[in-house]
Amino acid sequence: MNIKTIILTGFAAIGLTFVAAGTWSSPAQAQNVDEIVVKANDAAYCQGKDGRGHVDMTIVDGQGRKRTRQFTMIRLDEPTAKCGKQYYYVYFTRPADVNKTGFLVWKKPGKDDDRWLYLPALDLVKRIGAADKRTSFMGSHFLYEEISGRHIDADKHELVKTTDEYYVIKNTPKKPKEVKFSYYNIWVHKKTYLIVKNEFYNKSGKKYREFKAEKVETIQGYPTIMKQTMKDLQTGGYTTISFRKVQYDIGLPKDIFSERYLRKPPKKHLR
Repeated sequence: MNIKTIILTGFAAIGLTFVAAGTWSSPAQAQNVDEIVVKANDAAYCQGKDGRGHVDMTIVDGQGRKRTRQFTMIRLDEPTAKCGKQYYYVYFTRPADVNKTGFLVWKKPGKDDDRWLYLPALDLVKRIGAADKRTSFMGSHFLYEEISGRHIDADKHELVKTTDEYYVIKNTPKKPKEVKFSYYNIWVHKKTYLIVKNEFYNKSGKKYREFKAEKVETIQGYPTIMKQTMKDLQTGGYTTISFRKVQYDIGLPKDIFSERYLRKPPKKHLR
């Protein structure tokens, strides 16, 4: 949901183009960059009090070979603050080798997130450490960190361009040794605040990963990305995520976002 994440990867209507249109204007004419980043994070990961979506994921390697995954993602926000502490649960159903695999995230502002992965073949719940959050999510081109979203206070933000339709923001990590990228640029749509494009640059200043939102719809009044792609520009491989049956404000109980329910999936809330 918001996978909502990029995220990834998140829940968000109206096909958006990625070529910035219009004349460049001075960044000083736009609103405060921190306000834009907060609104973009809310649009990507915090629509409604909770949410659910069914996901089709296609992974294509540099030689054109394809693998597919199907899973359901649910999300719950703590009611105490807008886009504060959040809970994510991902349950895989296809193919057979990942069926019943579960992924759980407790997202905590200002702290490292807690993440667990359940491997049914071993009946093992594995804790995903902070050092592993920037590894591949289930063999895809998305990272574990991007499923629930990177914390906005992990980067310094600079508004570098504005157009008639977009804010373009450069994000530089405060702890560069912890990440592979040196910075990334995001394109934020002015009306919806959805991030429709994200370019990652390596330590040599070369663009090596790119995210694009390819389809957007309005669900229950919330602009929601329904199709998104992350591409590895070095290998030519990419992963596409498409959402189905997205719903918000469905009344999910908090107790299902626990290690216990990784082994015993809350199936009635995953339908």
